[in-house]
Amino acid sequence: MKIVVLAGGTSTERDVSLVTGSMIYKALVRNGHQAVLLDVYLGYEGEDYKDIFALERDWSEKVGAISAQNPDIAQVRAMRKDNPNCAIGPHVLDICSQADIVFLALHGENGEDGKIQAMFDLLDIKYTGTDYLSSALAMDKAIAKELFVKYDIPTPMGITVTEGEMFEWNTFPCIVKVNCGGSSVGVYKALNQAELADALKQAFGFEKRVLIEQFIDGREFSIGVIEGRALPIIEIAPKVGFYDYKNKYQAGSAIETCPAELPEDVTVAMQKAAEAVFTALRLRTYARIDFRMDNSYAFYCLEANTLPGMTPTSLLPQEAAAEGMEFDELCEHIIKISMKKYE
Repeated sequence: MKIVVLAGGTSTERDVSLVTGSMIYKALVRNGHQAVLLDVYLGYEGEDYKDIFALERDWSEKVGAISAQNPDIAQVRAMRKDNPNCAIGPHVLDICSQADIVFLALHGENGEDGKIQAMFDLLDIKYTGTDYLSSALAMDKAIAKELFVKYDIPTPMGITVTEGEMFEWNTFPCIVKVNCGGSSVGVYKALNQAELADALKQAFGFEKRVLIEQFIDGREFSIGVIEGRALPIIEIAPKVGFYDYKNKYQAGSAIETCPAELPEDVTVAMQKAAEAVFTALRLRTYARIDFRMDNSYAFYCLEANTLPGMTPTSLLPQEAAAEGMEFDELCEHIIKISMKKYE
């Protein structure tokens, strides 16, 4: 198959996306596909874009490792030779329209929020992952939380706050996080009102709408769901601090156990909750659902990720491997189940 792996972009998760895309691209090449790794924002400026699948080159050779800090988007925008305000780079749509399917390796804004998916639907371009509506529902944490409550899915108590809005919050410790972010960028822990004010100031630097949630003191888990069925649970235990951007993507920063060591009844209940989230958000194909659990085994859903990371330290590939599905096979399976949307 001719497959474009679409990555990069201008979200705070740009670097994560590029490494995810690089790994997927290499797997597809090993599987015998004609694959191209393309940055959705920078695009491709070569005049040979109409014959891009015939080019013999390693499209991943310039992709580096994920740094401890999220990327400088201003520097990325400075690299665009044409309109830097356009989210779609040169010839991206021309190249994607040549593909049998586009493997979405995007994360965050303009990638995981349904905009790309809706555009591809209008242009009759096939893509992996869930559709535009479910992407938008999952990306907006406030809306997702409302659906969790509606469908009796346990989730931390919280409120949504818009910059400049008056509100009351007296539960500490608490977590402040941007409404449409990911990879723990724009996530802060506050122990008192002063720290809450500082956390809000920092979070509003990313978005004008943020969530304040009770902090669930305990353990962190994630569950991949493929076609509505939960994979084995993985537990993530950061060696220092909580599961922030650095601990997610720097090798050796966290201890990950899969399958997680939990009582069988708790395992089954959490997997059923993950499947309920998948249904509540109208998700299709695959996703990853994140949870925290307190010391009494009460668990709470934090959010759903519609395009889970596929980096060396990512969780979904580890969960699939626990069932005997290695990375290359997982990539192939994602393509297979994504094509079902178009049957």
